[in-house]
Amino acid sequence: MAYSSQMGTGRRHTQTAMSEINITPLVDVVLVLLLIFMLTAPVLQSGIDVAIPHTRSTATLTEERMVVTIDKNQNIYLQSGGSDKQINLADLPALLNTKSNDPAKKTVYVRADERVQFGAFASVMEAVKSAGITNISIVTQPIEK
Repeated sequence: MAYSSQMGTGRRHTQTAMSEINITPLVDVVLVLLLIFMLTAPVLQSGIDVAIPHTRSTATLTEERMVVTIDKNQNIYLQSGGSDKQINLADLPALLNTKSNDPAKKTVYVRADERVQFGAFASVMEAVKSAGITNISIVTQPIEK
């Protein structure tokens, strides 16, 4: 048998586990996702131009909701499935009743332009109440300081 003379003096090449994580690809992915969310967030907002009145107290809405919108030209929209659909005031009670079974447990949010006359706003409120819904909230924006 032939033995090498450098058997004990040679370098040992052992494979070591990588002790550092390369975060560059992670940062790239996070920045791309941030860019995507920043570009798509304004698109997800409602397409109806409504100047909502400002108030001191507001609550943030997190649950699924039915929103009735009145724009400055007194057109009425019902939000269904994330999109606003223009409707006739006479059809509003029937459309609200088809959304779920128990109207007493429903909450409808009314979003009206601040230039809408009170008569148009009151007509929408009456149509919502005639559908049997008593929980009606008015959408406002907080006053900016």
